[in-house]
Amino acid sequence: MTTPPEPLRLRGAELASRLSLPGLARELFDRPLLIVEGAAPPAPALRDLPAVTVLVDADDTHADFDLSVSADALPLIDAAVTANPNAATVLVQQVRLAELLSPRAGLAAESLAYGALQGGAEHADWRSTQGRRVRPALDTPPLQVSETDAGIVVTLDRPRLRNALSTEMRDALVEVLEAAALRPGVPITITANGPAFCIGGDLAEFGTATDPAEAHRIRHTANVAPALLPVADRTTVIIDGPAVGAGVELAAFANRVEATAQASFALPEVAMGLIPGAGGTVSGPRRIGRHAFNWLALTGQRIGAPQAMRLGLVDDVR
Repeated sequence: MTTPPEPLRLRGAELASRLSLPGLARELFDRPLLIVEGAAPPAPALRDLPAVTVLVDADDTHADFDLSVSADALPLIDAAVTANPNAATVLVQQVRLAELLSPRAGLAAESLAYGALQGGAEHADWRSTQGRRVRPALDTPPLQVSETDAGIVVTLDRPRLRNALSTEMRDALVEVLEAAALRPGVPITITANGPAFCIGGDLAEFGTATDPAEAHRIRHTANVAPALLPVADRTTVIIDGPAVGAGVELAAFANRVEATAQASFALPEVAMGLIPGAGGTVSGPRRIGRHAFNWLALTGQRIGAPQAMRLGLVDDVR
């Protein structure tokens, strides 16, 4: 087994001189983690580097870096980048790019990046550790939709499967949200039945699209996020239990997110050799900022409702 290369470490005072020299990007091609310790000057060129850039133990969070962390938090980042350097690097590059684009253009870029990783070795390695899952056909719809004096209520309803987002549920959500878009001003509430809000994409469907380009075309035209964007400003999401992957990504688009004390949040995709692919690289940084989003997405750490509220991922804990 090849030993992973050590991260490139610099002092903050060294950064400007190193960025002025040719060849740093080539050096980082094989060392996809740049760690800078101490106060660093403004460095817009960091946004062009093919590496996760981390500022350690500095008073200024420094917007040019992908993350700003304390020294005791660094091992989690190092481990994540070492395990899946391609996914980690693509994640931060996509988040940087999405900041410059409209939300819809950001979703298109995310889908292209996700598709590239779908065909990569890191995702293939993760899939090789997963057993084959077969889902029996359900005789009940994956959503419940009702209307009250407070507006449209959409309830995810695959409780036995912890509301995993299947193709059928995705298509039903798109249909409901597109219909709601034709009724301006009507509030929308999204909630869920069962012990979890949504544990992300249904793993039984991972790997079923063998052509990454075709998967991108489907994802870009059929995903929930484009249908959610036009109604996001009048949408409230109520989270009880785990929200994982797409469950976090879609909720982050909403104007308001409420959670119970039992709610938890995690973005595990980088450990799967992927990046968030349900719109999270667009919705997450816009809601909680680039540094906090990159931390959650790189480490895959599960956080509870109080920490989610401190970050701004949640607006109220019931």
